[in-house]
This record gives sequence, C-alpha cells and structure tokens, in this order.
Amino acid sequence: MTIRVLLVDDQSLVRLGFRAVLEQEPDLEVVGEAGDGVHAVSMARALRPDVTLMDVRMPTMDGIEATRRIVESAADARVLVLTTFDLDEYVFAALRAGASGFLLKDAMPAELIAAIRAVASGDAVVAPGVTRRLIEAFAHHLPRPDGRPRSRSGVSRPVSAMCW
Repeated sequence: MTIRVLLVDDQSLVRLGFRAVLEQEPDLEVVGEAGDGVHAVSMARALRPDVTLMDVRMPTMDGIEATRRIVESAADARVLVLTTFDLDEYVFAALRAGASGFLLKDAMPAELIAAIRAVASGDAVVAPGVTRRLIEAFAHHLPRPDGRPRSRSGVSRPVSAMCW
C-alpha cells in the first residue's frame, strides 16, 4: 500500500528536503505541496492525502487552524504536525485541532518515516521529549484515588500554560 503525503511548510527548501527523504521510501508518495494553511486546506480537500505533514507557523493561515479545517472536512484525515518550536501551547493546540501526531523538525529521517506510517495506520505519534509533559499535564487533571486535589509540585512547567 502506498501512503499519499501532502507537504505543508512556508519554506520551499524545507519542503524540498522532506520530499527528498520521503521519495526514498517505496511506500511513500508526495502528492502535493502547499506553502500556507489556506492552500493546505484546499489541497487536502482536493487530493485526499493519507497524511498531511503540517508546519505550525505560516503566513495567511497557521498550521493549527489549517489542521482544524482539514480534520473537520474529512473524518479520516490524518495530520502530522512538524515544527521547530518545542512549545507546549503548540502541542496542545495541535492535538485539540485534531492532529494525529506532533514531531519536531530535528527528528531523524527514520523517525519521520516511522511517524508517517504510524499515523497513516491510525495510530498517534508524539515526539519523545513532549510525551513527559503531556503525561504530567494529563495526570494533573485526574482526580487522586482518595478524591483529594493534586498538588502542583513536581510539574516541570506551569499547568496554567497547559490548557486542555
């Protein structure tokens, strides 16, 4: 089975690099490229890729809003967000928008390829460095077994910054 991928990034050189990596894989096919969120949404609707690789910061419409619109327009849409910025607000916003995964652009090519395959198969992927923060934020919102509220100690980042 061939996995059809749409590349979305405002930097053409970045898209070219992703394309070069992905085209080395016999089961991955780049079906299109977009330089901003507006074009990403229209291309995703027209091309129906299996996975859309989405940058966060772009002109016209950012990747978070584009992700939201793509996922809303097709229940089976899979978006893997890729960004340079390891910020909790981007992680949580991307996941709330319906992204199936979140990776940083410093991921190794093998990690990116594995993430695309995982997302295409219906799994979710989160960069390892982000996973601990997600777990801490999620655990902080769960009630304790004895019903008492959880303390905020031990959390590496302020929970107030980790909006659900």
